[in-house]
Amino acid sequence: MESRSLVLGASFMALCILVGQALADTKNQTAPRVPAVIVFGDSIVDPGNNNDLETLIKCNFPPYGQDFINHQATGRFSNGLIPPDLIASKLGVKELVPPYIGYDLQPEDILTGVSFASGATGYDPLTPAILNVIPMPDELKLFGEYKERLKAIAGEERATSIVSKSLYLVCSGTDDIANTYFTTPFRMLEYDINSYVDLLIRGAASFLEQLIQMGAQKIAFVGLPPVGCVPSQRTLGGGIQRNCEPKRNQAAQLFNSKIQKEIDRLNGENKGITGVYIDIYSMLIDLIFQPSKYGFEVSDRGCCGTGEIEVTLLCNKLTASVCPDVTKYVFWDSYHPTERAYKIMIDKIYQDYIQLLV
Repeated sequence: MESRSLVLGASFMALCILVGQALADTKNQTAPRVPAVIVFGDSIVDPGNNNDLETLIKCNFPPYGQDFINHQATGRFSNGLIPPDLIASKLGVKELVPPYIGYDLQPEDILTGVSFASGATGYDPLTPAILNVIPMPDELKLFGEYKERLKAIAGEERATSIVSKSLYLVCSGTDDIANTYFTTPFRMLEYDINSYVDLLIRGAASFLEQLIQMGAQKIAFVGLPPVGCVPSQRTLGGGIQRNCEPKRNQAAQLFNSKIQKEIDRLNGENKGITGVYIDIYSMLIDLIFQPSKYGFEVSDRGCCGTGEIEVTLLCNKLTASVCPDVTKYVFWDSYHPTERAYKIMIDKIYQDYIQLLV
């Protein structure tokens, strides 16, 4: 009888240990890897900051958001979630990263991060001016305002800790090449591709330097995609066959090679700073040229309308129908990937890059 009691007691203790370990593992899996995710850039990472701006570059109307929570068009330039949401979720911070402007931010929103991104902005100061969106330097001004709000909520010591330990995501530059340089005549008259890319590099490097001065230590910098293979750019520059347009891709690759050197320089000059360059070019080019590898069927046009030119106002439920199965498309409209394509890329980005920062 006594030995039986000992066995039962030992079994109970073992069970308690296993349950305790399971609970600890669950806690570790859900514990945030960083206190906040803070985002700067263009439409790829804009969750709705453009909604209240006097600009044509917005998408807070159907069919945008058709696969979002409650089919809501929030101003995210996709059919559903966008990269900041997916990254914040993987990090255990929260499921959605809200816009800083035009949103009823609660204290918890401030504590866990926001996006200052504005669709159609860029590193060239002319880019946001053309379409009346938020310039990248002004996104930093908003960040300064955010820091004061954070300090008021959390206190100076905790606010300083949040700022230094948060993940910063920077994604911009595509609109400079696709819109300002190749679509409008203004910059092409005074710059060749090399000198224009140098202009963008100066803007990007200046942005990063100021961001570091404002307290950022963990920075994920997204390089440029194969701009010439985006559906709208195929239509505008790819001829009758809508091939990938090589000059746009050349500009993107040149920018990517130069910005990596700038990030290395900033890492070397600033103790405690980790800036990581994210190669989105290779990921997206693989999705475009090998769509079946990922379960896609269409990669040269978007799901909205003809998929060849419709974006923002042209992608609307009155004049543009939507494809029957968005999961088969790499692109949602003629410029922005689908949520499913984003998820595939973010899985790789998280594994190869984000984990180096957190």
